[in-house]
Amino acid sequence: MGKGRGKGRSSGWFSKLDMFVKLDEELLHESTYFGSIVSVVCLVIMVLLMIMETGEFLNTSFQSKITIDDDAMSQIRINFNITMHDLSCDYATVDLLDVIGTQRQNVTADIEKWQLDENGRRRMYQGRNRKQYEVNHDHEQHPPLHVLHENGVHAVDVKTGTWESFTKDEEFSFVDFYAPWCIWCQRLHPTWEKFAEDMEGAGLPVRVAKVNCVEEPDLCRNQKIMAFPTLRFFHHGDPVTGGDYRSDRTTDALMDFAKRKLEMEDQYKKWPEARQAHKANWNPDHPGCLLVGHLLVNRVPGNFHIEARSVNHNLNAAATNLSHTVNHLSFGPELSPDKQRRLRRLGTSVPHQFSPLDGQGFIHQSLHRSFHHYLKVVKTTFALRRQFTAFQFLTFNQVMRYDESEVPEAKFQFDFSPMGLSVSRQGRYWYDYVTSLLSLVGGTFTVIGIIEGTIYHVLKPKKE
Repeated sequence: MGKGRGKGRSSGWFSKLDMFVKLDEELLHESTYFGSIVSVVCLVIMVLLMIMETGEFLNTSFQSKITIDDDAMSQIRINFNITMHDLSCDYATVDLLDVIGTQRQNVTADIEKWQLDENGRRRMYQGRNRKQYEVNHDHEQHPPLHVLHENGVHAVDVKTGTWESFTKDEEFSFVDFYAPWCIWCQRLHPTWEKFAEDMEGAGLPVRVAKVNCVEEPDLCRNQKIMAFPTLRFFHHGDPVTGGDYRSDRTTDALMDFAKRKLEMEDQYKKWPEARQAHKANWNPDHPGCLLVGHLLVNRVPGNFHIEARSVNHNLNAAATNLSHTVNHLSFGPELSPDKQRRLRRLGTSVPHQFSPLDGQGFIHQSLHRSFHHYLKVVKTTFALRRQFTAFQFLTFNQVMRYDESEVPEAKFQFDFSPMGLSVSRQGRYWYDYVTSLLSLVGGTFTVIGIIEGTIYHVLKPKKE
């Protein structure tokens, strides 16, 4: 018996270091139904804990911390795509100001304009935002207005009550919408009267007229007169395509314009299909404009604003509506699709924080009002697989009221935070994961074993 017990064993102190003690095969073991149940429960708990630990290992967490923004970048790019619902591209200008003295009016670089149809869709490319050049006048070459009126008034003064009959009787008409206080209108009066006299002398079928918008505000409002003077060519009361005159205000230039319009209308009469296509392009009710482009701004508080301005007109403040929709507005370089996918992994709302105004409309019906937007810009650095920087911003929008003589503007006021945000990935090493798995398995087996042994000894029937 002693001989068998010592088989395969070493004697001495070293044998006591064996942590894996073996039992003799002769020793009996006892399996119980209760022990089998506990074993199954133990296995289920182990599997569940392993699955949960594996999921936690595969699930990447992110840590955010506030840092001081010490980036030496001198300028930031502002990307924008804004629809002005009731502002003609001819008068839409973009200005840029900041607190260190930068003042750029009618920014033309890297900005495009698109004319919109009545549904707000892009209808015609208006080209890049061009500089506004002054037009020529020849009022000094003509006698004063009272001298020109000695042989009769040739430019008909049309009122609201006579507008319908006037446009019905006259197939073609060329109308000057003016305001008596407008300096450009005052310069145009002698030229316009002489032009009307020359048109009658030439026998051309175009009636030259004028409308005082101060005395007839409803008529000018219905015609959406935004600036003075507005010279518009009509066919039976409907503005023709390209009917707003924008060239030199001289009798020769006005005469050439009227002749070209008559020639075009004469050609359209010969081809009914072309006439219908021509009518389809008439768009008197929606002088909207889409502004697309970007600006480079200094990293200091400032603003860019969109307003109506012309070097050759006085703007009608009461008819200037700055309702707009921000299709897109962001700071910094445009995010690539790959970077956008990485941001979406942080959360469904994270990409929205970098362009929170996208798709929002700011519409107002009251006169002398406009929306101002206040933007707090925060630089955000993402230390993911590849590090990149983006700019998120918070917004606050407010309707501002203007005096009756002031032309409203849609203002975007920005301020860069001196603090930045750093977002980094918090992953786990593989050996941490393996250690956790072994701890869960061993710990579960030990604890369940202690519980099972305790219950077994308590419930085990005692031998008499």
